[in-house]
Amino acid sequence: MDAVAIKNFIMNHNMRLSILSKFTPLRLLSVADTRFASIVVMLKRFKLVKRGLQAMVISNEWASYREDDTVKANSVKEKILDDDRWDKVSYILSFTEPIYDIIRVCETDKPCLHLVYEMWDSMIEKVKAEIYKKEKLPLSARSIFYDVVHQVLVARWTKNNTPLHCLAHSLNPRYYSDAWLLEDSKRLPPHRDGEISQERKTCFKRLFPNDDEHDRVLEEYALFSMKAGPFEDLTCITKMDTMEPKSWWANFGAQTPLLQTLAFKLLGQPSSSSCAARNWSTYAFIHSLRRNRLTTSRAQDLVYIHNNLRLLSRAPNDVVNMWDVGGDAFDSMEDVGFLEFADLSLDEPELESDLLVNV
Repeated sequence: MDAVAIKNFIMNHNMRLSILSKFTPLRLLSVADTRFASIVVMLKRFKLVKRGLQAMVISNEWASYREDDTVKANSVKEKILDDDRWDKVSYILSFTEPIYDIIRVCETDKPCLHLVYEMWDSMIEKVKAEIYKKEKLPLSARSIFYDVVHQVLVARWTKNNTPLHCLAHSLNPRYYSDAWLLEDSKRLPPHRDGEISQERKTCFKRLFPNDDEHDRVLEEYALFSMKAGPFEDLTCITKMDTMEPKSWWANFGAQTPLLQTLAFKLLGQPSSSSCAARNWSTYAFIHSLRRNRLTTSRAQDLVYIHNNLRLLSRAPNDVVNMWDVGGDAFDSMEDVGFLEFADLSLDEPELESDLLVNV
């Protein structure tokens, strides 16, 4: 469906926009290149205002209004009334919804690093189910369209995945509980999954270069994954599925100190770049073209002070400062220039160690 063309036609004609406001209180949304899944968001809004759009184009006001571009107006009317196009919109939203949901979960400051691996697997299965349902194919058959979608998703996962995702997944007690494993017969606990085990071993080697500590953490993980030793208590096992992961480790992980400390760090990690983006915008505000002679240490100190002053300015009954009117929503990237995308992996041990030590 030519959603962008329809939106542009209505938004660029004030009279058409005025007519639409009489049939629906919701406004059409524009596509923002700086926001994720903006096309999906726009299509969701189109589906919400579907009845209003259809009522508008068959109304007397739409028919009585004349302008120069009548051909385009008739084309827009035809597209809005075409049920096949709306079916395509519904189909697009159905198989992109799992992708959109996982992005929404990850694009926050909340700890979710330990959830990414499992959410990604579940997301791919949900996308496959929606596509096969639409094409009316058995899951054993081959779908050319799904193959293309799957290839795109796997390429994105390969680019963004790090061993830390697998390690954090391995330290989430829920994925060892019988309740979680019995929900799907294909599920395996992390210590029986080949890919996760390989990435976990890579992490352990990097994070514990000392041979004694490495041997200790391997032994501690063996006890944890096999529910042996300090983890064989009935309360410990039953709480694996229901208790928040960090709380579970605080209650039951004292006898495995290396693994417990690592779990505290990883299970409290967000998976989104929003924190870094906010920090970049603050840095750009301070280190501008007019103040480009600031040393790195001075610029970092000013960013630190700026962020703390912003937090203090939000105290109750305090006067709102004009430089913080945007709060956390302020994410302008003007004057920053072009930023290169970098893959965070354990191939950069200094950056990885900073990530773990500074949590």
